[in-house]
Amino acid sequence: MHLEDLAEQAAQYRNEDAHIEREVRVCVAASCQSSGSLPVLEALKSACDTQGAGSCKVKGVGCMGLCSAGPLVAVADKDCALNESVLYRDVTPDDAPDIMASVCSTPVERLRCPTDQPFFSRQQRIVLEHSGLIDPDSLRGYIAVGGYAALVRALTEMTPADVLREVTTSGLRGRGGGGYPTGLKWSTIAKMPPGQKYVVCNADEGDPGAFMDRAVLESDPHRVLEGMAIAAYAVGASKGYVYVRAEYPLAVERLETAIRKAKRAGFLGAKVADTQFAFEVEIRLGAGAFVCGEETALMASIEGLRGQPRPRPPYPAESGLWGCPTLINNVETFANIAPIIREGGDWFAAIGTEGSKGTKVFALAGKIKNTGLIEVPMGTSLRDIIEVIGGGIPDGRAFKAVQTGGPSGGCIPEAHLDIPVDYDSLKTLGTIMGSGGLIVMDETSCMVDVARFFMEFCMSESCGKCIPCRAGTWQMHALLDTLTKGRGTRADLALLEDLCDVVRATSLCGLGQTAPNPVLSTLRYFRDEYEAKLLGDA
Repeated sequence: MHLEDLAEQAAQYRNEDAHIEREVRVCVAASCQSSGSLPVLEALKSACDTQGAGSCKVKGVGCMGLCSAGPLVAVADKDCALNESVLYRDVTPDDAPDIMASVCSTPVERLRCPTDQPFFSRQQRIVLEHSGLIDPDSLRGYIAVGGYAALVRALTEMTPADVLREVTTSGLRGRGGGGYPTGLKWSTIAKMPPGQKYVVCNADEGDPGAFMDRAVLESDPHRVLEGMAIAAYAVGASKGYVYVRAEYPLAVERLETAIRKAKRAGFLGAKVADTQFAFEVEIRLGAGAFVCGEETALMASIEGLRGQPRPRPPYPAESGLWGCPTLINNVETFANIAPIIREGGDWFAAIGTEGSKGTKVFALAGKIKNTGLIEVPMGTSLRDIIEVIGGGIPDGRAFKAVQTGGPSGGCIPEAHLDIPVDYDSLKTLGTIMGSGGLIVMDETSCMVDVARFFMEFCMSESCGKCIPCRAGTWQMHALLDTLTKGRGTRADLALLEDLCDVVRATSLCGLGQTAPNPVLSTLRYFRDEYEAKLLGDA
């Protein structure tokens, strides 16, 4: 298959819908489904048939971002982006006739959600460019918007070295939390001797409040598969696995559909795009263990073993799945690959900051008006994300802290909200980017309680393989529990700080090494709340 052939196929699919002038798009991602979007979709289809709107198409699409306002319905010209549409919020099946009647006339103002608000206008969508626009189950829809063109171009017009060069030039860093340079990781595996190599997509999204990977898989699964296939070509791999949480049934279902259709169309399997390149992809379901997000534990789980980490080196790039070189990236990292190949590494590198290129997808959760999914350039300030895009704190309350990086991250106070969000800046504050969860807290939150909550999570999720994590997190939780009940002493507080240092320095894997971060950051910025709970100076 040549690139021209795929372009012709894409044009053919677009021409098949040439009679469609307007689209009614209904979000059918998990967040909107939980609010009742599937009955809304059926009601709109029924109303469309009843009113005989032959030039209008009703379809389900992926996440539109503003999850707190679901079910969301967008009405737009066929090729219009989300911010160019008429968007409706909190839609019910009873609203279907009014919405269909408004398709070519006056919008339904009582349901309208402005798309010129900062939540939409301040975003720059690369990973999410198709989310909310295409049917996640439609391969034709993905091809029609340019899907798999980057893969075909890589296979027919570029060498593996060319692909590696573009990814390295882009400055893309791993979006799973570690921030390791993607091009360097890929190049390391490409240099390994020829033989069996694997590509693994880490979709084991276990951070409380994080739903970025889930939304991407539910909204644009082919985008992730295309990125994996390009990566496999670049490093010389022939087999891939998507390790996804079993608690994400909708994402799993859509991923299964995408793999089946992509293989049938020749974008996966033997002789991909009529070339000599072969790449098979399988799904592996995680059993809910947070530690399996750590790459060595994840590989053990794929191999059918208990999901426990092992010491490194050797690193997966040298000895991964079944002792073979293995590339592991997360969902968002792979979703960035196709546009990098399409537009070029220099284009991607021009976005963001010096040390953190491109955009980042964040899940806004907690005490914030606009709960949902956003994508902004690296370097956007926390204040812009929370107060402008997120709409600020509801109910007239004051902001207190935001936690970045999940249980492995830290809590940032109001005094540091103007810091740019990038890997290096967050590190100076004692936290990390993580996979992209942002949990916002208002003045009613007790930061000692917050630290105890995350320590309880880390304690429960410890695999128990190493003593510092297994015993240390238990002891730290016990001390935090004593403090929250007002029975702690200064000796307890000193012991808590000592334990933080020991657990961080001696634990086997990232779970234990970063478990003290919420405690250390709250002690750093909210020590007065710990002091206020002390029983005395004993």
